[in-house]
Amino acid sequence: MTHTAEVTTPSDREVRVVRRFKASAERVFEAYTQPALIRRWLLGPPGWHMPECEVDLRVDGAYRYLWRRDDSSAEFGSEGVYLEISAPHRIVQTQRMFGALAGPMAEEAQATVEFRDEPGGTVMITTILSPSKETRDAALATGMAGGMEQSYVRLEAEVLEATDA
Repeated sequence: MTHTAEVTTPSDREVRVVRRFKASAERVFEAYTQPALIRRWLLGPPGWHMPECEVDLRVDGAYRYLWRRDDSSAEFGSEGVYLEISAPHRIVQTQRMFGALAGPMAEEAQATVEFRDEPGGTVMITTILSPSKETRDAALATGMAGGMEQSYVRLEAEVLEATDA
């Protein structure tokens, strides 16, 4: 069975993305937090790569991702600070986009990512609390949901490959 991301807007400032994976919460959490694995799946649409992926996975530790078009014509990134980590079930972090494509998403938001064990795998629930409805709507208008699903397809393959190994 193929899983796809379910995107909802539970409030004027929130986006919630629910995605199921056929792997343990421990494995999904590992792929979500280790730079060598993040570089393999968190790429968005074809034609982009991630030359920078820094993760200091601790409370008050920072992360920074930088994506660049393969032809070097554009780049953008995301960065933030970890506010709470309860491995392998929960991460709360700030996030802010930077670079040419950031637009209103340059304002800091807060993301809560939960990894819940369920029969046959894990459900990952990401809730992004934007500073305003306008910022939330601008993020959705970028095609964020489609880009997330493209990355989640690669994440699914990553955790399945590790499970089969």
